Amino acid sequence: MYTETSTTHPNSRRPFVPFQRRGLGHRILGSGLIDALAAPHGVDRYLELIRPGWSINELRAEITAVHHPAPDSVTLTLRPNHVWRGFEAGQFVRCTVEIDGVKRARCYSPASSVHRRDGLIELTARAHPEGLVSGFLHDHAAPGMVVGLEQAAGDFVMPSERPDDIVLISGGSGITPVMSMLRTLLDEGHRGAVSFLHYARTPDRVPYARELMEIAAQAANVSIDFVYTREGGHRGHFCADHLRALAPDAHTFVCGPPGLIDAVRADGDPDHVHSESFVPPAVTIDTDDAVGAVSFARSGLDAPNTGATLLEQAEAAGLKPAHGCRMGICHTCTCRKLAGSVRHVVTGEISSAEDVDIQICVSVPTGSVALNL
Repeated sequence: MYTETSTTHPNSRRPFVPFQRRGLGHRILGSGLIDALAAPHGVDRYLELIRPGWSINELRAEITAVHHPAPDSVTLTLRPNHVWRGFEAGQFVRCTVEIDGVKRARCYSPASSVHRRDGLIELTARAHPEGLVSGFLHDHAAPGMVVGLEQAAGDFVMPSERPDDIVLISGGSGITPVMSMLRTLLDEGHRGAVSFLHYARTPDRVPYARELMEIAAQAANVSIDFVYTREGGHRGHFCADHLRALAPDAHTFVCGPPGLIDAVRADGDPDHVHSESFVPPAVTIDTDDAVGAVSFARSGLDAPNTGATLLEQAEAAGLKPAHGCRMGICHTCTCRKLAGSVRHVVTGEISSAEDVDIQICVSVPTGSVALNL
């Protein structure tokens, strides 16, 4: 049954989190003196010995519930600490877990409504065969486990003045941000037409299928449809007929594989299509003609340019730069380029200016490059 609850002000976009300011973290929040007295580690390091979720400065969250809505998916309910500033429907958060003594981070979109009264957030991750973090969460996440978070980011959000008619389209794990949008609209009492269209390989791989069908049965202005690309129900991939059958002039929010996004953009109104992808686009990196060297100035290392992305080359050199999505979305890997030219593997754009920030997960050198890394 659909259980998201509304705030007392249903049109407010700021999530209501009444409990997060209570407790030990709140009483000593902002006490620079206490933090200084706890040097060299800071008070956070001593607090986490008492309870891992406690922190003055660091954003952390305790897992309160775990369930598996599909064979290859895991849904986590999290209680963030007082540092959490909330999110907008459609945004993502960077989640960090420790695996074999190494902290690993990946980006996931909250699926919950921004108006959830208890302040909890919900993340659903699909466990890809090669996904280290998603696989770990799928197999080992349990209530009481504490994970690291970063504040929500991303501009895949609905306008503050909600459009009358909205189409939500998702494919695979892209269902989570549009699920948040749908839940948020319901909590706000949105009266316009909302069409929700999800693409999955098979019926058993739709994480929120039961809830979506219950929403469709209860909300007269919401229509739900599934397209299965392998078997059952409707078949096939996105085409113009699908969009025309929904609402051709509506504001469309689509999240999923690049192919789905490209198809929606090609057939929809460019001014009304908003998109986000959490699957790396298919790109070809030519390593045969790689020339020059990559200098990691802060580390004092130099390595021949292999033609791979700068993130991969840094890791091959033994460095551990911060990164998240590895596809140019979260900007966690942003690094200062001191000199040289790089090509963005998705857009093809060349950056030759000196002393500028670049995303090293989607940048390849076109010659010798120096990074402040």
